Amino acid sequence: MTADLGVGLGWRPELALYIDRRPGLGFVEIMAEELDERGPLPPALGRLRRRGVPLVPHGVSLSLGGAEPPDRDRIAALGRLAQRLDAPLVSEHLAFVRAGGLEAGHLLPLPRRRAALEIVVENVRLARRLLPVPLAVENIATLFEWPDGEMDEAAFLSEVLERADVLLLLDLANVHANCRNHGGDPVAFLERLPLGRLAYAHVAGGVERGGLYHDTHAHPIAPPVLRLLEELVARAPVPGVLLERDDRYPTDTELDAELAAVEAALARGAARRGAAHVNT
Repeated sequence: MTADLGVGLGWRPELALYIDRRPGLGFVEIMAEELDERGPLPPALGRLRRRGVPLVPHGVSLSLGGAEPPDRDRIAALGRLAQRLDAPLVSEHLAFVRAGGLEAGHLLPLPRRRAALEIVVENVRLARRLLPVPLAVENIATLFEWPDGEMDEAAFLSEVLERADVLLLLDLANVHANCRNHGGDPVAFLERLPLGRLAYAHVAGGVERGGLYHDTHAHPIAPPVLRLLEELVARAPVPGVLLERDDRYPTDTELDAELAAVEAALARGAARRGAAHVNT
Protein backbone atom coordinates (compact mmCIF):
# COMPACT_ATOMS: atom_id res chain seq x y z
CA MET A 1 0.00 0.00 0.00
CA THR A 2 1.30 3.48 -0.87
CA ALA A 3 1.43 6.57 1.31
CA ASP A 4 -1.77 8.51 1.95
CA LEU A 5 -2.63 10.65 -1.08
CA GLY A 6 -5.99 12.04 0.02
CA VAL A 7 -8.65 13.25 -2.40
CA GLY A 8 -7.42 14.45 -5.77
CA LEU A 9 -8.48 15.59 -9.21
CA GLY A 10 -7.32 14.73 -12.71
CA TRP A 11 -5.43 17.64 -14.28
CA ARG A 12 -6.79 19.22 -17.40
CA PRO A 13 -5.97 22.72 -18.73
CA GLU A 14 -9.66 23.60 -18.35
CA LEU A 15 -9.44 22.76 -14.63
CA ALA A 16 -6.03 24.32 -13.99
CA LEU A 17 -7.37 27.46 -12.32
CA TYR A 18 -9.71 25.49 -10.07
CA ILE A 19 -6.92 23.10 -9.09
CA ASP A 20 -4.57 26.01 -8.44
CA ARG A 21 -7.09 27.61 -6.08
CA ARG A 22 -8.41 24.47 -4.40
CA PRO A 23 -7.17 24.34 -0.80
CA GLY A 24 -6.13 20.99 0.63
CA LEU A 25 -6.11 19.09 -2.66
CA GLY A 26 -4.46 15.76 -1.93
CA PHE A 27 -2.88 14.93 -5.29
CA VAL A 28 -3.19 15.47 -9.03
CA GLU A 29 -3.07 12.84 -11.77
CA ILE A 30 -1.56 13.87 -15.10
CA MET A 31 -1.99 12.22 -18.49
CA ALA A 32 1.62 11.23 -19.12
CA GLU A 33 1.47 11.35 -22.92
CA GLU A 34 0.33 14.98 -22.85
CA LEU A 35 3.64 16.14 -21.34
CA ASP A 36 7.10 16.26 -22.85
CA GLU A 37 9.24 14.62 -20.21
CA ARG A 38 12.20 16.75 -21.34
CA GLY A 39 10.40 20.05 -22.05
CA PRO A 40 9.17 22.79 -19.71
CA LEU A 41 6.28 21.99 -17.41
CA PRO A 42 3.07 24.01 -17.77
CA PRO A 43 3.28 26.82 -15.20
CA ALA A 44 0.25 25.52 -13.30
CA LEU A 45 1.92 22.13 -12.80
CA GLY A 46 5.15 23.79 -11.77
CA ARG A 47 3.30 25.68 -9.04
CA LEU A 48 1.69 22.47 -7.79
CA ARG A 49 5.07 20.77 -7.63
CA ARG A 50 6.57 23.69 -5.68
CA ARG A 51 3.64 23.54 -3.26
CA GLY A 52 4.37 19.87 -2.62
CA VAL A 53 1.15 18.51 -4.16
CA PRO A 54 1.95 14.94 -5.32
CA LEU A 55 1.77 14.56 -9.10
CA VAL A 56 1.04 11.08 -10.49
CA PRO A 57 1.70 10.37 -14.20
CA HIS A 58 -1.08 8.25 -15.70
CA GLY A 59 -0.23 6.46 -18.93
CA VAL A 60 -2.43 5.26 -21.79
CA SER A 61 0.11 4.00 -24.35
CA LEU A 62 2.23 1.21 -22.84
CA SER A 63 -0.23 -1.45 -24.05
CA LEU A 64 0.59 -3.74 -21.14
CA GLY A 65 -2.00 -6.25 -22.32
CA GLY A 66 -0.64 -6.55 -25.85
CA ALA A 67 0.82 -9.68 -27.37
CA GLU A 68 4.09 -7.79 -27.93
CA PRO A 69 6.30 -6.60 -25.06
CA PRO A 70 5.76 -2.94 -24.13
CA ASP A 71 8.11 -0.54 -25.88
CA ARG A 72 11.14 0.17 -23.68
CA ASP A 73 11.42 3.74 -24.99
CA ARG A 74 7.87 4.46 -23.85
CA ILE A 75 8.61 2.96 -20.44
CA ALA A 76 11.79 5.05 -20.19
CA ALA A 77 9.90 8.24 -21.08
CA LEU A 78 7.29 7.49 -18.41
CA GLY A 79 10.08 6.87 -15.91
CA ARG A 80 11.84 10.14 -16.74
CA LEU A 81 8.59 12.04 -16.29
CA ALA A 82 8.01 10.36 -12.93
CA GLN A 83 11.48 11.37 -11.75
CA ARG A 84 11.06 14.92 -12.99
CA LEU A 85 7.78 15.28 -11.11
CA ASP A 86 9.07 13.51 -7.98
CA ALA A 87 6.07 11.21 -8.45
CA PRO A 88 5.32 8.67 -5.72
CA LEU A 89 4.18 6.18 -8.39
CA VAL A 90 2.92 5.87 -11.95
CA SER A 91 -0.21 4.17 -13.24
CA GLU A 92 -1.25 2.51 -16.48
CA HIS A 93 -4.23 0.55 -17.82
CA LEU A 94 -4.54 -3.21 -17.98
CA ALA A 95 -5.46 -3.14 -21.66
CA PHE A 96 -3.94 -3.18 -25.12
CA VAL A 97 -3.93 -0.28 -27.54
CA ARG A 98 -1.90 -1.61 -30.50
CA ALA A 99 -1.17 -4.81 -32.37
CA GLY A 100 1.05 -5.48 -35.38
CA GLY A 101 2.07 -1.82 -35.46
CA LEU A 102 -1.52 -0.59 -35.71
CA GLU A 103 -2.87 1.86 -33.12
CA ALA A 104 -6.43 1.29 -31.92
CA GLY A 105 -6.94 4.70 -30.34
CA HIS A 106 -8.89 2.98 -27.55
CA LEU A 107 -8.24 0.94 -24.43
CA LEU A 108 -9.21 -2.56 -25.55
CA PRO A 109 -10.15 -5.42 -23.21
CA LEU A 110 -7.98 -8.48 -22.77
CA PRO A 111 -9.01 -12.05 -23.59
CA ARG A 112 -9.17 -13.63 -20.15
CA ARG A 113 -7.42 -16.87 -21.04
CA ARG A 114 -4.45 -18.54 -19.36
CA ALA A 115 -2.21 -18.04 -22.38
CA ALA A 116 -2.99 -14.30 -22.42
CA LEU A 117 -2.45 -14.09 -18.66
CA GLU A 118 1.12 -15.38 -19.00
CA ILE A 119 1.94 -12.70 -21.58
CA VAL A 120 0.33 -9.90 -19.57
CA VAL A 121 2.18 -10.87 -16.40
CA GLU A 122 5.51 -10.78 -18.24
CA ASN A 123 4.69 -7.40 -19.81
CA VAL A 124 3.75 -5.88 -16.45
CA ARG A 125 6.84 -7.36 -14.79
CA LEU A 126 9.02 -5.78 -17.48
CA ALA A 127 7.46 -2.33 -16.97
CA ARG A 128 7.77 -2.63 -13.19
CA ARG A 129 11.45 -3.56 -13.41
CA LEU A 130 12.32 -0.66 -15.74
CA LEU A 131 10.37 2.07 -13.94
CA PRO A 132 12.09 4.02 -11.16
CA VAL A 133 8.92 4.24 -9.04
CA PRO A 134 6.15 1.75 -8.19
CA LEU A 135 3.62 0.86 -10.89
CA ALA A 136 -0.14 0.61 -10.39
CA VAL A 137 -2.36 -1.01 -13.04
CA GLU A 138 -5.96 0.01 -13.64
CA ASN A 139 -9.02 -2.06 -14.51
CA ILE A 140 -10.85 -0.69 -17.56
CA ALA A 141 -14.48 -0.36 -18.60
CA THR A 142 -15.45 -2.60 -21.52
CA LEU A 143 -18.45 -2.58 -23.82
CA PHE A 144 -17.72 -6.15 -24.97
CA GLU A 145 -15.89 -9.23 -23.73
CA TRP A 146 -13.88 -11.73 -25.75
CA PRO A 147 -15.51 -15.17 -26.07
CA ASP A 148 -14.25 -18.37 -24.47
CA GLY A 149 -12.81 -16.71 -21.38
CA GLU A 150 -11.26 -19.07 -18.84
CA MET A 151 -11.62 -16.77 -15.83
CA ASP A 152 -13.62 -13.74 -14.81
CA GLU A 153 -12.27 -10.21 -14.44
CA ALA A 154 -11.66 -10.36 -10.69
CA ALA A 155 -9.65 -13.58 -10.98
CA PHE A 156 -7.63 -12.31 -13.96
CA LEU A 157 -6.88 -8.95 -12.33
CA SER A 158 -5.92 -10.56 -9.02
CA GLU A 159 -3.48 -12.96 -10.68
CA VAL A 160 -1.79 -10.16 -12.59
CA LEU A 161 -1.39 -8.08 -9.43
CA GLU A 162 0.01 -10.91 -7.34
CA ARG A 163 2.25 -12.56 -9.92
CA ALA A 164 3.65 -9.31 -11.34
CA ASP A 165 3.93 -7.80 -7.84
CA VAL A 166 2.36 -4.45 -8.72
CA LEU A 167 -0.13 -2.06 -7.16
CA LEU A 168 -3.79 -1.60 -8.05
CA LEU A 169 -5.45 1.55 -9.33
CA LEU A 170 -9.06 0.51 -8.76
CA ASP A 171 -11.46 2.40 -11.02
CA LEU A 172 -14.80 2.11 -9.24
CA ALA A 173 -16.68 3.75 -12.09
CA ASN A 174 -15.36 1.00 -14.37
CA VAL A 175 -16.40 -1.70 -11.89
CA HIS A 176 -19.89 -0.20 -11.85
CA ALA A 177 -20.02 0.05 -15.66
CA ASN A 178 -18.89 -3.54 -16.24
CA CYS A 179 -21.32 -4.97 -13.69
CA ARG A 180 -24.15 -2.96 -15.24
CA ASN A 181 -23.27 -4.02 -18.79
CA HIS A 182 -22.11 -7.62 -18.32
CA GLY A 183 -23.73 -8.65 -15.05
CA GLY A 184 -22.24 -9.23 -11.65
CA ASP A 185 -22.23 -7.87 -8.12
CA PRO A 186 -19.79 -4.96 -7.74
CA VAL A 187 -19.39 -5.47 -3.98
CA ALA A 188 -18.58 -9.15 -4.49
CA PHE A 189 -16.04 -8.05 -7.12
CA LEU A 190 -14.29 -5.85 -4.53
CA GLU A 191 -14.15 -8.66 -2.01
CA ARG A 192 -12.21 -10.89 -4.39
CA LEU A 193 -9.40 -8.40 -5.02
CA PRO A 194 -6.11 -8.17 -3.08
CA LEU A 195 -7.00 -4.81 -1.55
CA GLY A 196 -3.71 -4.69 0.31
CA ARG A 197 -2.20 -3.73 -3.06
CA LEU A 198 -4.47 -0.71 -3.47
CA ALA A 199 -2.60 2.44 -4.52
CA TYR A 200 -5.61 4.68 -5.12
CA ALA A 201 -9.08 4.66 -6.64
CA HIS A 202 -10.84 6.48 -9.47
CA VAL A 203 -14.40 7.77 -9.38
CA ALA A 204 -16.22 9.35 -12.30
CA GLY A 205 -19.60 9.87 -13.88
CA GLY A 206 -21.30 8.26 -16.83
CA VAL A 207 -24.57 7.92 -18.67
CA GLU A 208 -26.75 5.13 -20.07
CA ARG A 209 -27.34 5.09 -23.82
CA GLY A 210 -29.01 2.36 -25.83
CA GLY A 211 -29.16 0.01 -22.87
CA LEU A 212 -25.43 0.31 -22.11
CA TYR A 213 -23.77 2.33 -19.38
CA HIS A 214 -20.94 4.49 -20.71
CA ASP A 215 -18.13 5.70 -18.45
CA THR A 216 -17.95 9.21 -19.89
CA HIS A 217 -15.99 11.26 -17.33
CA ALA A 218 -18.34 14.04 -18.47
CA HIS A 219 -21.20 13.69 -15.98
CA PRO A 220 -21.56 13.90 -12.20
CA ILE A 221 -20.48 10.84 -10.20
CA ALA A 222 -23.22 8.22 -10.30
CA PRO A 223 -24.67 7.56 -6.81
CA PRO A 224 -23.89 3.80 -7.10
CA VAL A 225 -20.21 4.68 -7.59
CA LEU A 226 -20.19 6.71 -4.38
CA ARG A 227 -21.87 3.81 -2.57
CA LEU A 228 -19.24 1.47 -3.98
CA LEU A 229 -16.53 3.80 -2.70
CA GLU A 230 -18.06 3.59 0.77
CA GLU A 231 -18.14 -0.20 0.52
CA LEU A 232 -14.49 -0.25 -0.51
CA VAL A 233 -13.38 1.94 2.40
CA ALA A 234 -15.46 -0.14 4.80
CA ARG A 235 -13.32 -3.13 3.80
CA ALA A 236 -9.82 -1.64 3.48
CA PRO A 237 -7.90 1.62 3.88
CA VAL A 238 -7.88 3.60 0.63
CA PRO A 239 -4.69 5.67 0.22
CA GLY A 240 -6.25 8.07 -2.28
CA VAL A 241 -9.32 8.78 -4.38
CA LEU A 242 -9.22 10.75 -7.62
CA LEU A 243 -12.15 12.38 -9.40
CA GLU A 244 -11.87 12.15 -13.19
CA ARG A 245 -13.56 14.85 -15.26
CA ASP A 246 -12.54 15.09 -18.91
CA ASP A 247 -15.38 16.95 -20.63
CA ARG A 248 -18.42 19.16 -20.01
CA TYR A 249 -16.47 20.82 -17.24
CA PRO A 250 -18.66 21.88 -14.32
CA THR A 251 -18.59 25.09 -12.32
CA ASP A 252 -16.36 25.45 -9.28
CA THR A 253 -19.41 25.07 -7.05
CA GLU A 254 -20.34 21.78 -8.74
CA LEU A 255 -16.79 20.47 -8.43
CA ASP A 256 -16.72 21.45 -4.76
CA ALA A 257 -19.94 19.48 -4.24
CA GLU A 258 -18.58 16.39 -6.02
CA LEU A 259 -15.36 16.39 -4.01
CA ALA A 260 -17.39 16.89 -0.82
CA ALA A 261 -19.51 13.86 -1.75
CA VAL A 262 -16.33 11.82 -2.21
CA GLU A 263 -15.05 12.92 1.20
CA ALA A 264 -18.40 12.05 2.80
CA ALA A 265 -18.34 8.55 1.28
CA LEU A 266 -14.80 8.08 2.58
CA ALA A 267 -15.87 9.15 6.07
CA ARG A 268 -18.88 6.80 6.10
CA GLY A 269 -16.76 3.86 4.96
CA ALA A 270 -14.01 4.58 7.48
CA ALA A 271 -16.59 4.80 10.29
CA ARG A 272 -18.00 1.42 9.29
CA ARG A 273 -14.55 -0.15 9.16
CA GLY A 274 -13.72 1.28 12.57
CA ALA A 275 -16.97 -0.01 14.07
CA ALA A 276 -16.36 -3.45 12.60
CA HIS A 277 -12.86 -3.49 14.11
CA VAL A 278 -14.20 -2.56 17.55
CA ASN A 279 -16.83 -5.32 17.38
CA THR A 280 -14.36 -8.09 16.46
